[in-house]
Amino acid sequence: MPGNQNTTAPIILSLRDYEDSNNPDAQPAMKRAIEAARAMEGSVILDIPPGCYHFYPQSADREAYYITNTTSEEENPDVTKTIGIWLKDLHNVTLEGNGALFVFHGKQTMLVLDGCTNIEIRNLHWDYAAPTVTEMTVDRCADAYLEATVHPDSRYDCADGIFEWVGEGWRFREGPMQLCSADLGAAWRVDNWLERVVFTEELSPRRLRFHFGNQPPPHMAPGTIVQMRDGIRDQVGMLITQSSGVTFSDVGLHFMHGLGVVGQFSANLTFERLDLTPRPETGRTVAGFADFIHLSGCRGKVSIRNSRFAGAHDDGINVHGTYLRIVGRPDSNQLLVRFMHPQTYGFSAFLPEDEVAFVNADTLNPYAFGRVAAVAMKSPREWLLTLENAVPADIGEGDVLENMTWTPEVEIVGNTFARIPTRGILATTPRRIVIRDNTFLNIQMSAILVAADASSWYESGAVTDMSIVDNRFVNCGGPGHAVIRIAPENKQYHAAVHRNIRIACNRFETTGEAWLMARSTEGLIFQNNVIRMQEKHALAGNTRTDERVLLEACTGTDISCNDLEHDELK
Repeated sequence: MPGNQNTTAPIILSLRDYEDSNNPDAQPAMKRAIEAARAMEGSVILDIPPGCYHFYPQSADREAYYITNTTSEEENPDVTKTIGIWLKDLHNVTLEGNGALFVFHGKQTMLVLDGCTNIEIRNLHWDYAAPTVTEMTVDRCADAYLEATVHPDSRYDCADGIFEWVGEGWRFREGPMQLCSADLGAAWRVDNWLERVVFTEELSPRRLRFHFGNQPPPHMAPGTIVQMRDGIRDQVGMLITQSSGVTFSDVGLHFMHGLGVVGQFSANLTFERLDLTPRPETGRTVAGFADFIHLSGCRGKVSIRNSRFAGAHDDGINVHGTYLRIVGRPDSNQLLVRFMHPQTYGFSAFLPEDEVAFVNADTLNPYAFGRVAAVAMKSPREWLLTLENAVPADIGEGDVLENMTWTPEVEIVGNTFARIPTRGILATTPRRIVIRDNTFLNIQMSAILVAADASSWYESGAVTDMSIVDNRFVNCGGPGHAVIRIAPENKQYHAAVHRNIRIACNRFETTGEAWLMARSTEGLIFQNNVIRMQEKHALAGNTRTDERVLLEACTGTDISCNDLEHDELK
């Protein structure tokens, strides 16, 4: 026998062995199976027999988690999460779903991985019994009213003519609204016209007539799908925090309440062959309450491959860090830093031994570096950092601190993005970024946005090596939103923020929006791309490259060898 080979097979546990046939709630059985896996030595496969499993909030775990980009103290004072499946300090475990479906009731964070290593979730589908994004289809628009049919999975109350959406432990009337075309080709945000309705009439079960009094109803074509939510991200779809070596493969995420899959201060995350779309048999059009995948302050390598993203209410993928404002210097080697955006606070954004950059808030350029020796929380908003050496003496008002250690390499390859009302991908990290062989369909804003700011969302940081190659962009962009947009929010923009961005060998199929807008970028290449325009837009002029590639304060650019094609006029 060859030597030095580990032939230990993983231990296989079956969820069926922990089930209670008299209990329709799968959560207690799952909790018992997880504890059994924790007690095992070596690798464990928790095998889930095919079938449908329901998870109810009554038996869910509850734990406080501060999560980036979710809610402010005013919006949601209680950060306790209702957790369907809680993996805490678990190692070397695989959840093998065998195609099973997990259905969650009420508002729940479906899965939390906290302090875990080497976890794989595979062949498993996740959904909500009653999604918190409601849907109805427009049947008719008249002079003073609008008629619509409510989706069977959406519930409502219109007692005394006052309409409200209701669900398992929630109800709302006000909140964000967006529309989806009848052919499911696109989704876009609109003002909430439900707030103007003066009386709602139920013509028959799920068939409604909305009366607008003296005001005209919104004009929408029959078949248009209306989607609504309350806008409060009090839960997330899934949370991965302080974990490493996490893989999701062949997983269906068919609805997620709140922010979607959130990775926060975790390392080496892999997502492959994900299906982030509604299950076809439901007839729904929404799979995400907000972003689909949102990664903040991660490190190692992030890989998102061969997945489909369709039906979100915000961005497809967002990868970034967080700038904290420097608000005090208690000692020569100490800083008081503060979370500035209302929806991001409470978690430790720095750890001992982390490398940090002092960043000028106006230019977004770093001017000094340091290393953290100790971290202490003064409040959920403010943290005291002790550095190994003295802090710079010339810190400007509004300057921010960036954690350079917790920044990932990013690979986004072979994915499809559709029915996204905002951006397909946002990515800001100083390490290598590859966005390759993806398809973007009817993205209403920019298909790809490279931002960074120290005044609004405080999402860091500067890009130094990005390749956008071999992608296909179909009817993406809009007024002020080029198909690809590089837009750091620097106030003094003549110094470069982003560097070495290569956009090459892509295919743009566009009706007339700018192909590229960039500012404060050094070493930008836009080369060997094919732009196919409908002839009616080409005949209107404005097809010169310098009118579709808009640059501001960029240096060392190479805009060359791009081919313009015209479709026949239809």
